[in-house]
Amino acid sequence: MAATLTITATEEGRITILHLSGRLDAESQGQLMDAARKLHDNGVRFLLIDLQNVDFIASAGLGALHNIYKLFTPEEEVDAWRNEKHGEPFKSPYMKLAMASPSVYYVLNIAGFLQNIPIYPDLQSALASFPK
Repeated sequence: MAATLTITATEEGRITILHLSGRLDAESQGQLMDAARKLHDNGVRFLLIDLQNVDFIASAGLGALHNIYKLFTPEEEVDAWRNEKHGEPFKSPYMKLAMASPSVYYVLNIAGFLQNIPIYPDLQSALASFPK
């Protein structure tokens, strides 16, 4: 069976960009998780996921994005934020999304992902948002 998702990686300084193309679903979520784990195991700490060419995202794809968020975002930082900010949402400085189509953006928004994972309309503004 043909792959439903193509993943390519590029680097911009210390930020790695995963460019996704195709469907992010039950068949492809493991592929994305494997790519993210490999990057993290190799020392990558800042990840930008380019969703420009993702034409469909299913619940399994949302699960993969959630697990990548947890992999790249230290739990102790989230806990410290919650203790200090009391209810304000924590926005990850480590994992961000960019260039989602309106339909993918809608799914991410309705599923609550955009509360904790920043999303940007283009790669340049997303790259500029990472800590220096």
